Amino acid sequence: MNGAFTYGNGCRVTTAIPGIRWPVRLPPPRHPLPSGPPGGTAVHETTEAGAPALHPDTVAIIAGRPPHEPDAPMSVPVHLTSTYVAGGDHVYGRYGNPTWTAFEDALGALEGGRCVAFASGMAAIAAVLDLVEPGGVVVAPRHSYTGTVALLDELQAKGRLRAAYVDITDTAAVAAACRDAAMVWFESPTNPALEVAEISAIAAAAHEHGALVVVDNTFATPLLQQPLALGADLVVHSATKYISGHSDVLMGAVVAASDAHADAVVHRRSLTGGIPAPLETFLALRGLRTLPVRLERAQANAQELVRRLTGHPALEEVRYPGFGAIVSIVVRGGAEPAEALAERTSLWVHATSLGGVESTLERRRRWPLEQPTIPEGLVRLSVGLEHLDDLHRDLVGVLDSLA
Repeated sequence: MNGAFTYGNGCRVTTAIPGIRWPVRLPPPRHPLPSGPPGGTAVHETTEAGAPALHPDTVAIIAGRPPHEPDAPMSVPVHLTSTYVAGGDHVYGRYGNPTWTAFEDALGALEGGRCVAFASGMAAIAAVLDLVEPGGVVVAPRHSYTGTVALLDELQAKGRLRAAYVDITDTAAVAAACRDAAMVWFESPTNPALEVAEISAIAAAAHEHGALVVVDNTFATPLLQQPLALGADLVVHSATKYISGHSDVLMGAVVAASDAHADAVVHRRSLTGGIPAPLETFLALRGLRTLPVRLERAQANAQELVRRLTGHPALEEVRYPGFGAIVSIVVRGGAEPAEALAERTSLWVHATSLGGVESTLERRRRWPLEQPTIPEGLVRLSVGLEHLDDLHRDLVGVLDSLA
């Protein structure tokens, strides 16, 4: 699925979609219009055939809201409590919290499934991997988030499961690996290579052999990609990134297509205690409300930045999947000039993580766990909401000095 072309000076531009044209449009509306007042879980209710649907931008704002009643709060309160009066559903703070419920309703509505919130993305990942029976095979991409790879490798070393790493862009090879798999786990786009997988084809192949399909949707968010609608069984998010969007929250989430899988994930959360704090959940939900406008601006910045960077003599390659706000550039000369770029910019912050309102960058091979097939000079850019001219000037000023 990857397309590439090379400019006269040797700068290679890679996109996940051949012949991509900008700007990429947001998906069409897919959520039913609530039959009652907007708020709470109303967006999950189905309506009569032919009823208009709500745009995801609207769902992000109204889903999980308190009901429209006299004197009801407009925003979800932060419920700070460790236990509850007996006789209800929550019982104890490790089993549930009304602030979680609101966040879960909102993200679940956007993804089209049932959401379970976690204390971090890694807590969510661990809970999902625990669905694999002992000794089961997990097919995963060779290029993936280093935390996921580290956990898979550790579980494999302990005999808990077997990891089979594949080129996720080679759909035929992935399908062949599914024959013995209990789970197929992948990101699309991948981190930091920005490879795009054929989700529906992989899901069909995995299901043919009885394997679960899990997609990490952190980079794309449910506004740009909805894996459950493409056949995935579960979606994982690091809500630390675009969902919360302000670099002030650590949180994760799992969204399941079926109640059975959601119940299993809830059970793991309750037993292991990987629960999110109410305040962090409130902040993540508040961030989710502005996800559409943040992502629209960040994506527009990224697309124009790719256009402006294309052909720069200091760059070997510009990688961009055609959507989203993550761009990976490969600096000529390898690690040293790439590190210099990360350290010399003034607006771009040299930091790990991504998806905040501010623009960040880092050379990914500085981490020992990063795959050796990732170029030494690859710098991942998380394009933020600053004015594009300022971001471009800051970045190109350093690149010009390296050319």
